Amino acid sequence: MTEAATTTGRQGQRELLSGKEEIRAAVVAATANARRALAILTPDLEPEIYDQEVFLDALKRFILARSFARVRVLITQPSRTLKSGNNFVAMARRLNSYIEFRHLKPELGERHDAFFITDEKSIVYRARIDTWDGISDTCEPAVARYYLDNFDELWHACATDAELRRSLL
Repeated sequence: MTEAATTTGRQGQRELLSGKEEIRAAVVAATANARRALAILTPDLEPEIYDQEVFLDALKRFILARSFARVRVLITQPSRTLKSGNNFVAMARRLNSYIEFRHLKPELGERHDAFFITDEKSIVYRARIDTWDGISDTCEPAVARYYLDNFDELWHACATDAELRRSLL
């Protein structure tokens, strides 16, 4: 980490992040420590994070080590994702019983944040998708649960996008 501010003292670690490298490292670390589930809210499967070999390797290890693993990805701007190839999407084709994509319906409003939650416990959060500034916390169940509840509401309100589903087949 370059200049990430770190706070410890409880059973987790909180870091202020700046830069895509720090965000990516936090996402990879969270994936490596995940036990059951990942919930990802992203504008377009941000290739700087999710189309990188280090993330994809951690994701593959997570999924293959657990027969009950679940990865849910809610994309807020899916048209940008479909226009360019993405190795995360290619992996989802091969591991489609573990990874599911949905897109945010326009009537549910715009999202300007992005987050990555593991096991209702840890979170990597960016308040604005147009910047790489964020926070990571490896043990903050109340905050992770708050954003996961919000994610779940959106997830259930969004049907699987037919165009996205066709691109995965």
